[in-house]
Amino acid sequence: MQIYVVQPGDNVDAIAAGYGVSANSIIYNNQLVYPYRLAIGQALLIDEGGTRTDKREAVIRGFAYPFISQYVLDQSLPSMSELAVFSYGFTREGELIYPFLDDNFMISSAYRFDAAPILTLTPLDASGQFSNELISAVINNPEAVQTLINNLTIVMEEKGFLGIDIDFEYIKAQDREAFVSFVSNVTQTMNALGYSVSVDLAPKTSAQQQGLLYEGKNYPALGNAANSVLVMTYEWGYTYGPPMAVAPLNKVREVLNYAVTEISPDKINMGIPNYGYDWPLPYERGVTRAKTIGNIEAVQLAIAKNAQIYYDETAQSPHFNYTENNIEHEVWFEDPRSIQAKINLVYEYNLRGISYWQIMQLFRSNWLQIDYNFTVIKN
Repeated sequence: MQIYVVQPGDNVDAIAAGYGVSANSIIYNNQLVYPYRLAIGQALLIDEGGTRTDKREAVIRGFAYPFISQYVLDQSLPSMSELAVFSYGFTREGELIYPFLDDNFMISSAYRFDAAPILTLTPLDASGQFSNELISAVINNPEAVQTLINNLTIVMEEKGFLGIDIDFEYIKAQDREAFVSFVSNVTQTMNALGYSVSVDLAPKTSAQQQGLLYEGKNYPALGNAANSVLVMTYEWGYTYGPPMAVAPLNKVREVLNYAVTEISPDKINMGIPNYGYDWPLPYERGVTRAKTIGNIEAVQLAIAKNAQIYYDETAQSPHFNYTENNIEHEVWFEDPRSIQAKINLVYEYNLRGISYWQIMQLFRSNWLQIDYNFTVIKN
């Protein structure tokens, strides 16, 4: 399996002939759109039918909302170990709040492809924002904790979930130890029933890191309390931030360098974003808002705007600029090169696997790379 970067004058037929593969395979694997124009600098995955001789086992998880299409699920699940349904909430009393759409088709689809359906538990308020007040109210109330655990036990059995992912963000510093206790309680109860528990961690680079995202997360204690962790190594580039890679490899590496000193690598899933951002320029903090963009959509935009795609060697991420209605834009996204760079980190750090936020848009070349590089652990 090779990655080819498009040069001036290239076309699909010529590239296919050069590798001895069919043009149709390049078109299909890279989700090219008729009439199959290419952008200079675009990365194409070329499947020559080879097998990686040193590939290792890995747990591959993808998060999805209940409005994901059945087609995208069916295309993605063969390469996945776990499907995390986003999300279940709860009240201050510990009563569960179900997703706003029926998720049963996701659970049955996961079983059909031998992937474990995972319940994602989040403290989202009525506006869809993470509420640390809700977190604090529940984890410091033993009665509410027990009610929530009892309700989780019921829904796990009713729905057929095989695990729980605890995705609590912006935890108050003073709730740090109470959160560890909560995760430990959930894990002990669920493990006794045969279910696994994971917890999501903000991307820290030191134990003393300041900030609302970081202070409430005790890496070593949470690593011990849960069966596995997701280190959320993305969102350096984000909706309201300045233009940059969503998951720059140099920053991801800094987080992993710290994480593996506090948590056993075989319990760590590294987060990978399945999206990019399009920023209007000039960037003005507090004013500029980036648009979320799919990886395939980003390439098609570059083609439509005759923009050349560049690759940042430090961030190991593709990007390009274009102009529309006299406004310049800057786009950062993921492509086969950036995905392979992240996959290489799983090998380098001997990690448990990868978690994708999120799989709502099909990125076929990514799944081909997963299958080439890993023996995906199945349910």
